[in-house]
Amino acid sequence: MNSATVSGPARHRPLVLKLTALVAASFVFGFALVPFYDTLCRAVGFNGRTLKDALAAKDVGPVRVDLARQLTVQFSATLMPGLPWEIRPLEPTLDIHPGEIRTTRFLVRNTAHETITGQAVPSVSPSQAALSLRKLDCFCFRQQTLGPGESRELALTFIVNPDIDIKLREMTLAYAFFPAPTPSSPTGDQP
Repeated sequence: MNSATVSGPARHRPLVLKLTALVAASFVFGFALVPFYDTLCRAVGFNGRTLKDALAAKDVGPVRVDLARQLTVQFSATLMPGLPWEIRPLEPTLDIHPGEIRTTRFLVRNTAHETITGQAVPSVSPSQAALSLRKLDCFCFRQQTLGPGESRELALTFIVNPDIDIKLREMTLAYAFFPAPTPSSPTGDQP
């Protein structure tokens, strides 16, 4: 029997196998792209992601403070739709010397009548400043859960590398707050 006489499902089997392999490869590629993109952003400081955001203060080591220079750091926060919170930096700007460790706080309040969980996503501008900013501790490292009407101060501890470009005199650290998915209950049901 030659291939010209093959009919029905057997005739389409090679095409179906190729299309199934293509769908599987696309699915794997989609999952592999997320960690690849995250790694690339951290390596080049793209999209406001900084190198070693999760450093602990003990990992900083001795850093020289450049007292001859001053840099203005501005802070802002944006709420995404679906997150009924109020948020504001308690210090909208800080004048710092590169190399000094600073802590600032944001005030957040849940205006809803239910418990809400949110997640902050940082960005830094100008983008070249992202390579010089290290967050030693940040509320953005964890999801934040606030009860109805609850207010809380969220801390950010950071350092700007003294080797930052001398032409940079100011930078902005902005946070976009998104509603976070509600964690599953122990039985696996959603509350």
